[in-house]
Amino acid sequence: MKALVIAAALIAFSGQAAPTAALPHVLHLVYQFGYNTKVASSGQGTGTTTIDVYGPADDGGWIVTGQDFWWNTVRPRAANTCEVYAGSVSCKAAPYAISPIQLTVFPLLAAGYFKGLAANPSQAWTRDFSVYAAILPGAGGMAGQPTTWNFSYDFVGKGPIPKSAPPLILVSGNGTLEQDGGFALQAKSKQRIAYDPANKVPAFVSDVRTHVPARSVYNNDLIEVKLIKIQRG
Repeated sequence: MKALVIAAALIAFSGQAAPTAALPHVLHLVYQFGYNTKVASSGQGTGTTTIDVYGPADDGGWIVTGQDFWWNTVRPRAANTCEVYAGSVSCKAAPYAISPIQLTVFPLLAAGYFKGLAANPSQAWTRDFSVYAAILPGAGGMAGQPTTWNFSYDFVGKGPIPKSAPPLILVSGNGTLEQDGGFALQAKSKQRIAYDPANKVPAFVSDVRTHVPARSVYNNDLIEVKLIKIQRG
């Protein structure tokens, strides 16, 4: 059944017939999250997001599926499936959406996003990419129309985190988000990432997004995620 789902996703992305063999399942991740609150195992604004990664495809992309389960809710939200590259995240499979938590995590899973950090944990680099999706408004509500957001980040490695197990590297990032189209909404983003170079995934992320111009006194969105499970294959 899962193979059929992935094959259908491939058709939606490419507009062509799916390959005879579905892409292999390479990674299963579970993150605890906090949305406008600190990450925790329970409490208002918390939950878990389960992420499955398939690929790589012939063009180097991953197919990434994520599903959020908010604390104190009866069932998880609908799964969102996107194609992830170093330069783009494209959610062209129904429901064409991405959650605020997935918006933080999915781009970080692209091949080469943290390339070279293990060899030089103090390096600086830039990362530009786009996201095509309808961004969900949190724990409830419906997504709007899909649109394109352009992201640009400057990252700096801060070196190994003392006594971390597994060994982690601290990364700080400052970036901007800008929506294409008539509304042209904008935001600034400040990220702190604990990166696991052995598994090539973020173990912890704090992402503070500040809307520009200010929309209200509640002008910041905080997303925190903490990896609690990783399984390969």
